[in-house]
Amino acid sequence: MMKLELTNLEQTTALAVELGHRAFKGMVVTLDGDLGAGKTTFTQGFAKGLGVTRNVNSPTFTIMKVYTGRLPLYHMDVYRLEGGDDIGLEEYLNGDGVAVVEWSELIADVLPTERLAITIERTGDDSRRFLLEPIGEQYIKICEGLNP
Repeated sequence: MMKLELTNLEQTTALAVELGHRAFKGMVVTLDGDLGAGKTTFTQGFAKGLGVTRNVNSPTFTIMKVYTGRLPLYHMDVYRLEGGDDIGLEEYLNGDGVAVVEWSELIADVLPTERLAITIERTGDDSRRFLLEPIGEQYIKICEGLNP
């Protein structure tokens, strides 16, 4: 587990951009944290690191939005899903792109075993604590040397 104390939005964006640069085909990033913790802000930076040029916003009411970059980005917000909903997310979680899943604890039973699990905690107006848990060798490697 890696703990990062970030004091401003620029550091959050820098972390996300760096991880986006390091993203690989089939990568799954899970984002958990309270409302307003910064899950969508993180995803915007991650998308930038992937080369996505479109505006990235929360897919709360659509469940998923797809963006084109160096790799496809599948941005999911599963907050409104019931635990047993089967809407085919597995296809994207095991797809040719990168899946970023907000509120992932709600679909824990369909998540791949290996992933980068990120929990974001608000510690102030703009400051955040990021807990990164790389699960699997590929994820451990992409977290090495992170320094936002």
